[in-house]
Amino acid sequence: MDTAPWTVPSVECPSRTVLEVLANKWVLYVLGALQQHGEPMRFNQLGRTLPGITQKMLTQTLRTLERDGLVARRVYPTVPPRVEYELTSLGHKAGRLTVLIGEWALAHVDQILTARTAFDHRAATTPAPLS
Repeated sequence: MDTAPWTVPSVECPSRTVLEVLANKWVLYVLGALQQHGEPMRFNQLGRTLPGITQKMLTQTLRTLERDGLVARRVYPTVPPRVEYELTSLGHKAGRLTVLIGEWALAHVDQILTARTAFDHRAATTPAPLS
């Protein structure tokens, strides 16, 4: 495998499918929540940690992460069955990235909001070109 510096992948590059998964906001939130929690979490516990996520979206996200080897699902033979989710070794590496992205976002949110306001103000006051 080539270890050259990362470049924007071509449409045919297999890494593109992984980047598309990681670019999903709920994937980032689930990985970050599991990373920060540091131990397995049950489905409802994870859902309560992520306000705004629906059960359907959480299920889809966890299945995607399990399929990609980032999350392990463990079912205990109890009534009702107890199911826990935890990061795999690969998932911990991705989870660290999501925590870093979250920390960066918190550190720079004020700058971003200021830039948005300035942009929106310029866009609202810039005269339209003559036809």
